[in-house]
Amino acid sequence: MRIKVSQQQVKQAFEAVKGGSMFEDSGALVAQGKMPLEMIQAFSLRPEILRWFGQSGDALYPGGLVERSVKEFIILESSRRNACQFCMNSHIDFTKSLGIADDPLGALDEPARTERERLAIEYTRAAMTDSNRIPDSLFGRLRQHFSDPEIVELTAMIGFINMLNMFNNCLGVTYHGECALPPAR
Repeated sequence: MRIKVSQQQVKQAFEAVKGGSMFEDSGALVAQGKMPLEMIQAFSLRPEILRWFGQSGDALYPGGLVERSVKEFIILESSRRNACQFCMNSHIDFTKSLGIADDPLGALDEPARTERERLAIEYTRAAMTDSNRIPDSLFGRLRQHFSDPEIVELTAMIGFINMLNMFNNCLGVTYHGECALPPAR
């Protein structure tokens, strides 16, 4: 990571966000004297941003209206296109551990996905190609499978993950396999 974060800075930031459900796992690591994922470490340098990130969880990820598999595919497609090592690899592990797909990146191009998953991936690609030119036909198909509040959530999710991809890429935030499932016995 291109920035330096001390254990003390992380500890102080977690005191400021104590009680937030988004940080239960990371908070447990910090309480044990360990460091959380690098992205969380970076956010810890600005506790206000760490708090904002945690609050986004209830409204957007993993919470919200839209099912987790749809959100994971948005994250994977955005992260693949943006070459975000942290988000792509951590969400490959999350997608596998949740049983969504054994080959998460391969599943992005697999026609056997649900219609909602396929449309979310297509919408992500269209938004990232040119957000000013989303085809009306795509938007019409979205409206057949998603409510307007869900479309707002999809759109916010696409923007949110692209921001996180840029944040991680700019700061050299790296994923080290911390969320991978242990090998099957």
